[in-house]
Amino acid sequence: MIGFLRGKLVHKAPPFLVLDVQGVGYEVEAPMTTFYDLPSINEEIKLHTHLVVREDAHILFGFSKEADRTLFRTLIKVSGVGPKLALTILSGQSAEEFHRCIHNNDTLALVRLPGVGKKTAERLVIEMRDRLPDLGDSTMSGTGKSGASIPAAGNAKQEAISALCSLGYKPLDASKMVQSISAEGKSCEDIIRLALQGAAR
Repeated sequence: MIGFLRGKLVHKAPPFLVLDVQGVGYEVEAPMTTFYDLPSINEEIKLHTHLVVREDAHILFGFSKEADRTLFRTLIKVSGVGPKLALTILSGQSAEEFHRCIHNNDTLALVRLPGVGKKTAERLVIEMRDRLPDLGDSTMSGTGKSGASIPAAGNAKQEAISALCSLGYKPLDASKMVQSISAEGKSCEDIIRLALQGAAR
């Protein structure tokens, strides 16, 4: 099992990023909460990781906060919730927001996430209530950065739409979420954050 990776960030295109660890490029899937914490390209980062082994692939998931990885591992134990849906949940809500939804039986907020229907939301509330891990210091970031991002030019909106589709949103919905946001001076991650915040309302 790979517990963590420390290396140079060489590529990021949500939900994928590539980490150069002593000359080996690790492709990692990460939730948007991790992308918000990423430094600029070619800077060093540390990610807490979880390896999923399938018959057709080995998929490495990475998290800037250990609390997010713990929540991810707890989510995939819930019936009907696989790694892809767990990643979507963590992208649409912070660990703190998810905890509030569970404790307040707020299935409506959960249903707003792509791939989460009414039955899945109800199952999450029931099964996660006693399983919720301790958040610990959820403000601790493995990167030690404040999420510095170089604003992307031109294609930031298109990249944001593509990333939202990868997270489970339908292309038309993703497009609507992004089009109302001004891209001026904003990175792809900034646009995705605003789109997800708008969808949660």
